[in-house]
Amino acid sequence: MFIEQALKNYHEFWRYLIGLMLIILAVVIGQVPLTIALFLNGSLDPNMDQMEMLNSLDSNYSFFLMLLTFAVGLIGIFFVAKNIHYQSIRSLTTARDKVDWSRIGFGFGIIALISVSTVLIDYFSNPQDYVVNFEPTKFYIMLVIAVIFVPIQTSFEEYLFRGYLMQGFGVLSKTRWLPLIITSVIFGGLHFFNPEVTKLGNIIMIYYIGTGFLLGIMTLMDDGMELALGFHAGNNLITAVLVTADWTAFQTNSLLKDISEPGTGWENVYPILIMYPIILFIMARKYKWTNWKDKLFGSVKEDTNLEIPR
Repeated sequence: MFIEQALKNYHEFWRYLIGLMLIILAVVIGQVPLTIALFLNGSLDPNMDQMEMLNSLDSNYSFFLMLLTFAVGLIGIFFVAKNIHYQSIRSLTTARDKVDWSRIGFGFGIIALISVSTVLIDYFSNPQDYVVNFEPTKFYIMLVIAVIFVPIQTSFEEYLFRGYLMQGFGVLSKTRWLPLIITSVIFGGLHFFNPEVTKLGNIIMIYYIGTGFLLGIMTLMDDGMELALGFHAGNNLITAVLVTADWTAFQTNSLLKDISEPGTGWENVYPILIMYPIILFIMARKYKWTNWKDKLFGSVKEDTNLEIPR
């Protein structure tokens, strides 16, 4: 099973402690170019909030620098896996013999279809809430940046939460439910400082934490991160390309701009209760998931067939 992959490599607590510190260090290093750009622009001002500082730069430039942080962070995760745990990237990704790219494509496709359909329906139902934001040169530059770096950004988050920490908390606690809860809550909690929370209120945290649970359940039930990798990439990439707003974390030169006044945030909670269970149902039928109780709440068993290099 997926969590047991970590048992085939060095998995002592101190390794995860040092590994997490090195990953955080990589993220900090990745933030250096953005910090330098803000400093040179005279925007590194403690009296300005995050959005004001980022908006002081060209949108494509700030978009690239933000995503660059995650690229360095992802390199940090791979470095830690290979050099601290002596673990292959494959076993950090999946319990299968090789990464299943068709699963990544399916995860991407299902949320892309839902996202595009939702935006189109809302656009034609409420055209007064949108303005066409298309500026060819800026859009195509943004598109190149998004296609290359948004999947890297989402992969960093997946490898950190559904990969490294899910396996780490699993082998340390010998449970499945505990890492599912911890990684989902931390994943959602790190979005607390997003501008969406300021605009919509704390109720939106239910959406972020709920999304963490969705991605965690996908990973545990499917014995791999492939579906979660594709789903997360599709969600963020389609959003970045299709629509932006003045109060979202991603300020992009997208096709549309939402100029409506956002609601209370409850409208972002209801889809979790309807759409997410439907997505899990579709995936469960397609990939023939069984034994839900053991995969989500069972114990993590020691693996006697260790692959630890000597």
